Amino acid sequence: EILSGLVGSEMCIRDRLTSASYSQSLGYQNIATMFSRNDENGSARFVAMGGAFGAIGGDVSSMTINPAGISVFNGNNAAIAFQIRNTEIATTYYDNILTTQEDFFNISNAGAVLTFENNIDNEWSKFAFGVNFRITADFENRFNAKGNSGFSSFDNFPLDESQIPIVYNISERQEFSNFYNGELSELNFVFSGVYQEKLHIGAGLNFYDINFSQQIVLKESNSDGFENTLTSRFYQENFTNGVGFSMSAGFIYKPTKAFRIGLSYQSPTWYTELLENTNIINNDGFFGDTEIEVSNDDVIYDNTFGGNLPFQELLYKLRTPAKMTVSSAIIFGKAGLISLDYSSKNYNGLYLSGDDFSQENLFFDNQLKRANSIHLGTEWRINQLSLRGGFQYEESPYTNTVLSDNLETYSFGLGYNFGSIKLDLAYRKNNKNEQYNFYSQYNQVEPAQLDIDNTVITIGFSVNILSLIHISEPTRPERI
Repeated sequence: EILSGLVGSEMCIRDRLTSASYSQSLGYQNIATMFSRNDENGSARFVAMGGAFGAIGGDVSSMTINPAGISVFNGNNAAIAFQIRNTEIATTYYDNILTTQEDFFNISNAGAVLTFENNIDNEWSKFAFGVNFRITADFENRFNAKGNSGFSSFDNFPLDESQIPIVYNISERQEFSNFYNGELSELNFVFSGVYQEKLHIGAGLNFYDINFSQQIVLKESNSDGFENTLTSRFYQENFTNGVGFSMSAGFIYKPTKAFRIGLSYQSPTWYTELLENTNIINNDGFFGDTEIEVSNDDVIYDNTFGGNLPFQELLYKLRTPAKMTVSSAIIFGKAGLISLDYSSKNYNGLYLSGDDFSQENLFFDNQLKRANSIHLGTEWRINQLSLRGGFQYEESPYTNTVLSDNLETYSFGLGYNFGSIKLDLAYRKNNKNEQYNFYSQYNQVEPAQLDIDNTVITIGFSVNILSLIHISEPTRPERI
């Protein structure tokens, strides 16, 4: 859930003229996949039921799946949700395992829906307008790796002026630290109407804001076999900010009181301006801030000495895949319901522009595929108490993956209705295996294996105001 698309990080295009050093941070194909991610955050009820709301509606978060769902409300509603996430990452690098664990907190969702009863046209009985904010993807995380691959990438001292320089080609240890920060947030504006009390139709505009950063530190300890040692520290950072938009439309149809079907479509998201600031630029042959010291010399090589801190900007565009969702639900009166959503995203639709991204776009065409997902949710009511459960299965977008790369999420929760105020609680857990190749330019080095375990607790509050706003013919003044 928190990490996505880390397999095969390639050389970045930030400086294509020199290949003396490569990037250990994410390549653009990985960043594009990460910016297409959806953590399925929402209200506590939404999370507890696995996000299976395409045919149900009646929740502020349902507009992120199917905009038609907001006209299911019988009154006005406002809701807010708080999220606590615990992430544990066990990183295996050449049989050495390091585990990092951290807790994160944010306001994951907030929205409101206004409903309008239409007294003018009997065919269209009700309209609804909704606005919702949510954290679509939370990037904040970190992991560490330590081990010995037997391969040294920093094997010489740049200040060695000997006729026969010492070669430090015996690997002793590598240490890698990775820090992510930032989030992808989404703001939805949705309108929906009810036709003949059976068909709910809706459409929306969605606006996105990206704030992402990555900092990596790579340390190596090498020797020449004659008690001479070399220690290197390599640092890269990049900061990306941008905005985008998409459109959505859908319907929910009720052929009977007990059965509903839904269909929704979300267009590609167009990020018209992504601005990256990075130190991944050629600086004395190294693509990042570099320090190297050796045991037989008191001088430390530092390519940032004297305030030499080169930085560059890159402005580019990104188009992420469209999404189609087919939904159905069975309603057991006021006792409960079962809901199922099936979604599909074709990651071949990823496209980068604004620079020479031909290699990255070729990667999207050849190494990514259509990824399908299933969301199953249920809810049962006992007086004022609601019991909920959910399951989510999402395929990896990469062609060369194994079954463990797919994401399985289990969730459950409960809610209590105090009347006009509802309190909801959700628990969600998933586990996923991924790889991070921080020596992608060298075939001799295997990627680190990441076992990612996420536990998310969501607490939500909602307020129902049952009265509807009436739309009617204006009253004409009485003639005297």
